Amino acid sequence: MNGVDIMGSLLRGHAPLTAIVAANSIKAGALPDGVILPAVLVRSVGSADRQMLKRKDFVRVTERVSVAVRAPSYREQVAAIKAIRRSSAGVIGDYPPVMRVSILTAGTGPDMRGPADSFEQTQDFRVSYDEPV
Repeated sequence: MNGVDIMGSLLRGHAPLTAIVAANSIKAGALPDGVILPAVLVRSVGSADRQMLKRKDFVRVTERVSVAVRAPSYREQVAAIKAIRRSSAGVIGDYPPVMRVSILTAGTGPDMRGPADSFEQTQDFRVSYDEPV
């Protein structure tokens, strides 16, 4: 499990978001050609492992995860970004096999025009967790 998996799980389980974006339109990695909008793409931007010197059973990982919205209208883009922020900002807990997960917002990207005159924006998160070694 990694930050993308954790975020995808939270997003697909958040009813206010899935009322806007179908759960099967929340993808990791890349959106397929011809995807029905609105859609959400979850990607890892980068991660850093902090080695624990006294504990040898886990490693603390901090990962920056970008969640991109592609929507047919600006209104849907804005609504989806709000729902994404509410689904994950400030979340803490365990998501086996990782433990002590904490999620913080890490910035919202600019409004952009996407393929076929779609509307796009990203919301970044800092996802930290303890991963078993």
